Amino acid sequence: MKTPKSIEPLVRDGLVTEVIRPLKSGKEAEVYVVLSEGEIRCAKVYKEANKRGFHKQVLYQEGRKVRNSRQARAMEKHTRYGRQQQEEAWQTAEVDALYRLAAADVRVPHPYNFVEGVLIMELITDAGGAAAPRLNDLELSTEQALEYHRFLLKEVVKMLCIGLIHGDLSEYNILVDAQGPVIIDLPQAVDAAANNNAAKMLERDVDNLAAYFGRFAPELLNTQYGKEIWKLFEAGDLTPDAKLTGHFKSTGRKADVKSIMREINDVREEAMLRRERMNPTPSNPNKRPNAR
Repeated sequence: MKTPKSIEPLVRDGLVTEVIRPLKSGKEAEVYVVLSEGEIRCAKVYKEANKRGFHKQVLYQEGRKVRNSRQARAMEKHTRYGRQQQEEAWQTAEVDALYRLAAADVRVPHPYNFVEGVLIMELITDAGGAAAPRLNDLELSTEQALEYHRFLLKEVVKMLCIGLIHGDLSEYNILVDAQGPVIIDLPQAVDAAANNNAAKMLERDVDNLAAYFGRFAPELLNTQYGKEIWKLFEAGDLTPDAKLTGHFKSTGRKADVKSIMREINDVREEAMLRRERMNPTPSNPNKRPNAR
């Protein structure tokens, strides 16, 4: 097929050899199957802000860090430069989130390159090598629904343990490959410590999962995993292996989430330094954990 104009710079730079076919058109990007560095991958081309269908973007960007004070002032004043920087921040947020989540063993596509608004990343495929279906396209048994729901809750917890919330999680941005669910579409990822809407967004993500899987396993419809997960996070008790019950009892007490995140970051940095001292050889960045 004809190379889209937005991908031409990557072809000139040798990062893309061939654009094979369109894969999907979403509210914030067009995705193509491409041949890149000898592998079949996908290229996500972000749409311009005025052509994007993602509403209330400002709610998701609250609390995101910027490079310098000039950039922050320009974004606050909505100058032309500020709008350009805001758009760049929106796009790079997904790249940053993918690298952080992959390092935390969350099942997401592996990113390879990000050039001029185009993200080259792993193509998630089914057992036959075709593009993996969305969760919404599958008919599940009760057992499958419960298994996938348990797995995705653990992924949500692992994300929150490093301070991230998907912010738009649903059956439409989860793919299912031979090993199970893979979470995609993360430009709106939320900083749990700095965004005042973080708790509501986490609860909405988790409620979306319960509503979808509840079609196949109705017992999930009366659970309150979102509130339970956030309560553990606020208390500083959330870990990737947290045992969840789906029940919630309010204490009426607010915690200092920023202090909790500082402690989490300190522990993470100490752990990374220990790993580097004990094992200076980097691990395989393409390895992704199984769902089961």
